[in-house]
Amino acid sequence: MIIVTGANGQLGRMVTERLLERVPAREIGVSVRDVDAAQDLGAKGVRVRMGDFTGPATLAHAFEGASKVLIVSTDSTGETAVRHHRTAVEAAAKAGAQRILYTSHMGSNPSSPFPPMPDHAATEEALRQSGVPFTSLRNGFYASSAVMLISAALETGVLAAPEDGPVAWTAHTDLADAAVLALTGETLTDAAPDGVTPALTGPEAIDMAGIADILTRLTGRPIRRVVVSDADYRARLLSAGLPEHAADMLVGLFAASRDGDFAPADPTLADLLGRPTVRMEDYLKSALAPAR
Repeated sequence: MIIVTGANGQLGRMVTERLLERVPAREIGVSVRDVDAAQDLGAKGVRVRMGDFTGPATLAHAFEGASKVLIVSTDSTGETAVRHHRTAVEAAAKAGAQRILYTSHMGSNPSSPFPPMPDHAATEEALRQSGVPFTSLRNGFYASSAVMLISAALETGVLAAPEDGPVAWTAHTDLADAAVLALTGETLTDAAPDGVTPALTGPEAIDMAGIADILTRLTGRPIRRVVVSDADYRARLLSAGLPEHAADMLVGLFAASRDGDFAPADPTLADLLGRPTVRMEDYLKSALAPAR
C-alpha cells in the first residue's frame, strides 16, 4: 500500500493520478483532511481516509498497512510546520512503512532567510532520526509561485520587487512524475544514497529581469523590471492588505534568491524522467493563456 498525503492539493493530486496509471488502485491510499473532496479517487478504487497532521490517531488509521508514505509538506511555516511534519514521520514509522518520502526543497537550509527552508531542513533531520529509510525530494521552486509574483506587473507593466537572484523554476507536473518514480521504483533511491536527492529542477534558472523579458514576449507589451528596497517592498505588501508574516516571507524569498539558494538548474530531474523538463516560458505561456 502506497500512501499519499495531501491528495486534495495540487501536487498530491497529481502524484495520485499518475500513480493510478502505474499501480492498481487497491494498492494506493490517500490521507486527506476532507474526505468528501477526494471521493472521485475513492470511486476509482483508491482507499480514502481522513488524516490530519495535528492528530496522530487519524494518521495511524490513514497510514495503516503502508509500505511507502509520501508526506507532502504543509502550507504552514515555523514551529507549526515542523511539528506537523514530525508527527507525520513518526506515524509513518509506527505504521511500518519501509520507506518515507518527503517533498522538500532545493533551498533546504537551517539558516535560510526564506522561512519554509529551515522547516524543510528540520523535517529532513526528523527523517534521519526516524530510523526508516527515506527519500527527501529536493524539489525546485514551484513555477506556479511566479504567477503570484507577477500578477501586478501584468496590470501595470512594471515588475517591482527587491534585488533577486536566479531561480530554477520547476513545474508541478515534472515533480509529480519524479515522485511517482520514487514511489514505484529505486531510481531516485539510487540517486540519493544518503536519503537526500540532488536538486530536482527545471532546465534553467531565471531572475526577475528574465521573467520580465518573457512576459514582454508573451503579452506583446513592455514589462519593465524595477528594483525596490526590501523595506519598500514590504511596505507595499502590507498596504495591499497582506499579513505581516506573509510579507516577511516574500521578502525572505528574494533575500534567499540573492544568496543563490534557488539556483543553479540541475539536469537530474530531466535525466530521471528521460525527457526535457518544462521551460519557464512555456509554463507561463500556458498559465497566462486564459487571461490573454
